Amino acid sequence: MKSLPDSFCNSTVYPYVYNLTSSYIDQNNEATMVTTTLAMFMLAVFFFNLNLFSRFSDVSAILNPSVRLFLSTSLSLFLPVMSYLFSEAKNQGATTMAATTSSSSSYGELGDELSLRARTILMWMLLVELLRKKVEAVLVSVGMQWYSGAIDRFARIVWLGYLVFYNVKSPGKKAIYGTLWVLTAAKFLQRVVVKMVLERSFAYGRNTQLLNSYMAQIIQQEQEQEQEEHSGSSSSAELLKKCEYTVMGEENLERTAGRHGYQVELNKAAVVTVGDIWTQAAAEPDSLLRREHLRRLCLSFALYKLLRRRFEDIPTTREETRNCRNLIFKGLLKEQEGAEVALFQVFNDETQFVCEYYHSVLPVVLSDPFFFLVNYILFPIVVSAFCLLTLIICGNGSVRYAYQSITSDNYIIYTGATTLTRCLLRNIAHSPEVLFASIDLGTTTLLILAFVYEEVVEVLVFILSNWLIVSLLCQYTAKRHWRQSRMVCWLIRGILWVRSMLSHPNLSFKQLSVLRFFQLSSPSPIMVPTKAVPKEVMESIVDYLVVHLDVYGIDGHDDPLNSAWSSTLQQEKHRAYRPLLLPVCESKSIAEFILTCHIATALMEGFFRTTRMGQSTLTRR
Repeated sequence: MKSLPDSFCNSTVYPYVYNLTSSYIDQNNEATMVTTTLAMFMLAVFFFNLNLFSRFSDVSAILNPSVRLFLSTSLSLFLPVMSYLFSEAKNQGATTMAATTSSSSSYGELGDELSLRARTILMWMLLVELLRKKVEAVLVSVGMQWYSGAIDRFARIVWLGYLVFYNVKSPGKKAIYGTLWVLTAAKFLQRVVVKMVLERSFAYGRNTQLLNSYMAQIIQQEQEQEQEEHSGSSSSAELLKKCEYTVMGEENLERTAGRHGYQVELNKAAVVTVGDIWTQAAAEPDSLLRREHLRRLCLSFALYKLLRRRFEDIPTTREETRNCRNLIFKGLLKEQEGAEVALFQVFNDETQFVCEYYHSVLPVVLSDPFFFLVNYILFPIVVSAFCLLTLIICGNGSVRYAYQSITSDNYIIYTGATTLTRCLLRNIAHSPEVLFASIDLGTTTLLILAFVYEEVVEVLVFILSNWLIVSLLCQYTAKRHWRQSRMVCWLIRGILWVRSMLSHPNLSFKQLSVLRFFQLSSPSPIMVPTKAVPKEVMESIVDYLVVHLDVYGIDGHDDPLNSAWSSTLQQEKHRAYRPLLLPVCESKSIAEFILTCHIATALMEGFFRTTRMGQSTLTRR
């Protein structure tokens, strides 16, 4: 690489460093400015690392709640503090400019222009506002709480627009900062529209009420068919093929609102059910649905919709619970040998769908081809048009003049970012001012890279998400021309191949040990270790549940925690203790059951202690 002469670097670095660190001349502001520089650099590094290292595993739109809490707390006072520092830098820059203007008239026309330090702070405020969606879940709050948050963010965007268009005077600088502000406002409007669609759509926000009415009618219809047919127990394959649990499309059903919910017209052509998935897989040997993990993923999606009602205070009937258990333990579990691990994967995917619905920071819930077209193709085109319009307005109607102003009015672009960086690195060890100027430039660069990387990753997460896979599979099942299209099949197989290249975390449990007292004193999820679940443990848990259902019936009237105790007391040798302990063992209270375990353990320890003492006494004699 060709070295730059010292004279060129001195003439390049000195104006930039002087304009950026001129506010340090005031000894009263030096500590504040240095602290701001270091704090912003650490925040930029955190954002960049968060985006870089959180995507090497299985794709997910969820950010760790602890990290989100830390970031939201850190950013809550970001705008007020940075606005104060912006005002200080602006006033200090005006003072320095006035002193310079008194000795030279070359700055007279730009006497009201912001200093480089103030513009740098303004750039940070805009970039952090663009990255703020990283800590805001799409559905984390509902009702007035969400609207208050939206109003707060709207006020922040209006304030940033005021700072940009009122304080930045140069056409080239205003074009750059105005474009960033347009991006910020567009991202806010995008999030508001997504939120409104989710709340008002019967496929998402209103889905629980509709699905509850649908399931009530489906269960009633199945009971009537069972009474008419008087058939025995069906095989596992028949149970899955007859399952009417909806995967997608229930929002297309004709419905009539009533006092007790909706009256739904059960049009099977409008919905894709679990039975349709299994029937399609059996009908076509070369179908994509022949892959078992894809069918199970669709089943997890259907179960997630049923589970969502528990979070929205909609109770589940006993008949529906019995039907669901019958499908899982009599159908899916007996479909093939060694299905215990697959059963746990179904439950894990179901839980992941629920978590992403309520805590996703990306709009993966709306994953379907139409939303991809609107959100990631048409929306960027519209935003680009508004950015071009902003550029033309800032250039007084001339695109050529605006482009020339961007090059001439911005020192970094005029000099070249690479050239300026090389010169700063050559002088970084000789001057503290150059060091802090380099940190400011690095902070801005990291924030820009974090934003670009986050936008690219959002598209990739959307494409590789389970939501889009389920949507494509439902379209594939419902539309014959999709199944006959080589392009569609190639597209789905390509997405599945890319997903197979990613690392997938193992199934794990939070393991709480009663022997570790520090865990009992503070049972925080952070303190409880995560352990991978061995295959033998999965098989043991599933076998226990199956035995419980076989002994006590599919209704599951008894508590799975104490069913083994109840069955033990049925033995003849425990006949004398049966009337005393059986009511306690059949209790539905978890607290009472735990107390029973403690008392039984204490009695057993006392009995064995007495026995040992008696044996030791006889030995001494």
